[in-house]
Amino acid sequence: MELEHATIEVVQPSGGGAPIEVLFNPREYKLARSNQFSEVAVPGLASPPLQFGRGNARTLAMQLFFDTYTYEWGIDVQTYTDKILALLEINAELHAPPICKFTWGKKLQFVGVLERADQTFTLFQPDGTPVRATLDVTFKEYVEDQTDRQSANFVKQYVVRRGDTLSSIANEKYGDPALWRPIAYANGIVDPLTLVPGRALLVPAIE
Repeated sequence: MELEHATIEVVQPSGGGAPIEVLFNPREYKLARSNQFSEVAVPGLASPPLQFGRGNARTLAMQLFFDTYTYEWGIDVQTYTDKILALLEINAELHAPPICKFTWGKKLQFVGVLERADQTFTLFQPDGTPVRATLDVTFKEYVEDQTDRQSANFVKQYVVRRGDTLSSIANEKYGDPALWRPIAYANGIVDPLTLVPGRALLVPAIE
């Protein structure tokens, strides 16, 4: 049976290029999930009761191995590791790192963002070129926002894109471009024509 390599594919934004094929499949991986609780202070109790706060996003952690000394005639191993490290960079379209999908066969399909990557070089050419490395990576799960973003009854946040106006944002969020004033008031905007791309705006709920 042919060995099936794990891959990392950019799913947002679309057109993120060909999937990155992992050179050597991980020996193990760790899926973690946790909840947040707060302690309720009640006088007279030796141990305070716990109150559930919220669930945290799952994480996927593993160590990836890269070796170009044996299989690639000693080329710089960063040729491969840099492709994964690039997933930490801020994407101009999202104003955030890209959303990725880690796939290994049919059993492991994890959609998330690369939260952390620790690179260790372990073998070098005589001139110092690294030819073997390990990459400890952690992905944090990405879940689509289920909030009805077209409803005017929810407070929302909007990141300004190039070419946006308050009227266009109001049309997208409220369905009426004339309702731009609540957004201006909520964000202290005096001149509605001067919106800076990348700024996060509060979109207040309206009746």
